[in-house]
Amino acid sequence: MTDDTLRPPESPAPVTSEPRAADFALSFDAVAAQYAMARPSYPPELFDAVEELAGTPLRGKKVVDVGAGTGIATALLRERGADVIAVEPGPGMGAQLRTTLPGVPLVRAYGDALPFADATADLVTYAQSWHWTDPARSVPEALRVLRPGGALALWWNVPDPDVAWTAAQERRLQDRLPGYHRHGVSSDAAGIITSLDLEPGLEPAAAPVFRRLHWTRRIPVDLHLAHLASRSYFVVMGEERAKPVLDDERAHLLRLFPDGTIEDAYALDLTVLRRR
Repeated sequence: MTDDTLRPPESPAPVTSEPRAADFALSFDAVAAQYAMARPSYPPELFDAVEELAGTPLRGKKVVDVGAGTGIATALLRERGADVIAVEPGPGMGAQLRTTLPGVPLVRAYGDALPFADATADLVTYAQSWHWTDPARSVPEALRVLRPGGALALWWNVPDPDVAWTAAQERRLQDRLPGYHRHGVSSDAAGIITSLDLEPGLEPAAAPVFRRLHWTRRIPVDLHLAHLASRSYFVVMGEERAKPVLDDERAHLLRLFPDGTIEDAYALDLTVLRRR
């Protein structure tokens, strides 16, 4: 295998302007079908960890899955026996979820203002979506909606920094794209939550707990690139500006993986906060 730190003979041109943060939140609507097809799922070990840290099995529990997107996590929560309500602000993403999970209740809302009564859920989840909220609003909202003893669970698949080729790809993209992954919070969520000044009555049972899992999936290079292209940064860039970046990544990956198949490696960052 070729050294994954090598670059093409000529360094690719950087993208010279950064997309505005305000453009990102609903950007996935434009690529909802691609998102559903290319985004990674989650391994069973994640839900084992959620049950352990939340102190309860998922089966039979009322779960509010916020920022549900196309329903990747929603479907897996249902498979574990949970009674799930999906919350998704984007009409395109919501339409995709309705197509794949027609029996799941779907509410059009944001995590910063959940349209549910107090103490009505056993678990509030954010799969790959809490970073789009204002923590000072979304955490109190989750705690308000949770029953006593309930839990807030936040998780993200992120490129595994312990795998050489994955870390090298992230460095290339950060070098080339201004602000790429600047706002990542997957490993900082517990600290962000701890820093919040919560109102009386919403105090958690204990400090939030962080856990990192690792998993892989074997996929074609082109599916990996479709996953990259479904990230908000690339969507907001637009196809014309994103294409040369993705083309360069494809050439690089095919030098590393000439059979066209890669072992996509993820760190799965999980933070769980339990309500008193």
